[in-house]
This record gives sequence, structure tokens and C-alpha cells, in this order.
Amino acid sequence: MIHLIRKILIKSITLVSIILPWQINPALAEESELKVGDPAPAFSLYDQHNKQQSLIDYKGQWLVIYFYPRDDTPGCTREACHFRDDILKIRNLNSQVIGISTNDIKSHKDFSEKYSLPFPLLADPDGEVAKKYGSFFSLWPIKFAKRHSFIINPEGKIAKIYRDVDTETHSQEIITDLTKLVNNTN
Repeated sequence: MIHLIRKILIKSITLVSIILPWQINPALAEESELKVGDPAPAFSLYDQHNKQQSLIDYKGQWLVIYFYPRDDTPGCTREACHFRDDILKIRNLNSQVIGISTNDIKSHKDFSEKYSLPFPLLADPDGEVAKKYGSFFSLWPIKFAKRHSFIINPEGKIAKIYRDVDTETHSQEIITDLTKLVNNTN
């Protein structure tokens, strides 16, 4: 019995020693200091069709980058399907949408085909791009992209940052904000 209690105490202390520093030190949470007006961090990742996509490919148009935790999970599916359903409204604002997560290309391909997603899903398996955007969570061995979004203007600068996303209303929120941003630049 004492041996079992000792094992439980050791495991508990180990878990606390892993979690506590992350709770105390926000830098360990991989947050970025990006602000509206900053240049969007460059990236070059592969999409669900194994085609390389880079930030520079979207120069001259508005870009919505949404980071999400996992393919084919309830919240991520809801968010992706809302973007799918609203894609024409977004494109009519001279804007494109891309999703980024730590899932691999095959997972993105399956997810995209299952829900007929008409926009690129980029594979960031090591979370390097998510880190640049302050959208990465890692608590060894768990790692994923946080549900954050960014609107990038045609010059490649951050126009809007969303760190608190509601999957039910986010697509409409993006359309509302894009409409204001686009109309203010015309």
C-alpha cells in the first residue's frame, strides 16, 4: 500500500512540475507579441493537395488565416463548414481563406474531401508557423494550433487578430470585419 501511494505521489509531483512552469511563465505558452499593423510572419507550407502555399502568393488581396486544433473534431468541423458556406461572400471581398493546423497532409486531404472544403488547409506538423503567430500550444507530448485567426491586408500586414474565437459565429464575424476593412481602404 505504501509503495502504491509513493508511486502516485511521484507521478503527481512530476505532472505538477511539468504544468506549473507553463502556468506561471506565459512565454512557455508560445504566445507572440504580434499586433495589428505588424508584417504578417512569412510561411511556406503544403496544402491538402501537396501544393506549396506561401504568404507571398496572396499579396494584393485580403487573406484570412485561421489556425485550428485538429481535423474532423466537432469545433474544428463546425468552423471549417461555416467558412465553406460563406466562402463566396468572403471571396467577393477580394479575400481568401486558409486553415492551418498541426495535422499532416493526408489528414487535411481526408477532412477537406469529407466536408467539401473549397480552400487550402496547410500542414504545419511541427507548429513552426503557428509559433510565429502566437498560436501554438505544447505540453509535451501534446501539441496543437490554438484556435486563433488573422486578417492580413493586401500589403501583407496584420489588419485584425482574433484570440477568442466562437466557432458558431466566427465566419460571420470575419465577413463583418472584412467588409469594414475593405471599405475603409477603398
